Amino acid sequence: MINVLIVDDHDIVREGVKQIVSDTTDIAIAGEARTGGEALSGIRRGKWDLIILDLNLPDRAGLEVLSQLRTTAPHIPVLIFSMHREASYATRALKAGAAGYVSKDNARAHLVAAIRKVARGERFLTPDLAESVAFGVVDAAVENVHERLSDREFQVLCLIAAGMPPREIAAELNLSVRTVGTHRTRLLAKMALRNNAQLVQYAIQHHLLPEGK
Repeated sequence: MINVLIVDDHDIVREGVKQIVSDTTDIAIAGEARTGGEALSGIRRGKWDLIILDLNLPDRAGLEVLSQLRTTAPHIPVLIFSMHREASYATRALKAGAAGYVSKDNARAHLVAAIRKVARGERFLTPDLAESVAFGVVDAAVENVHERLSDREFQVLCLIAAGMPPREIAAELNLSVRTVGTHRTRLLAKMALRNNAQLVQYAIQHHLLPEGK
């Protein structure tokens, strides 16, 4: 039996995952956590074969939690389960130590296969992401400027580029509007950009916009 700890702050998502795996005989959602803190506590209270981790958590960035999980429990593989479909998110997650990446809108088609493959010690990406990530690695002859950003700065960059106003970004990332503004100022400085128009242009050139934008 593959015992899974799922880390996501939305009840409907956790229930959806349990429903998806309910028809299997080899996968059990044996534990749940709503925050990064709960996840880090939870790994000490059970024996897990795999952790399903969302990138947007209310107390800290998902990639920060991933880094802490890799330090605390390096033997437990982590499968990222995120609303973000862009290859840049998957690339950052894999670099941070994730064993696989599935977007939430592909859950029914790929989640069970991903859990089984990652639990066997292998890596998993959906075919579209695998191709995008591979081409991104090939095309990146030099480090892209956005790779220097912190995880929060990168999230803010993508949401600004997608046209989301500061208050909505703050609500999405569980931050204050002032903190969002601070991240924006820092990422613009790191990227040598002057304004949001240049940021959007950069995001388009580097394929950082969500699909349909």
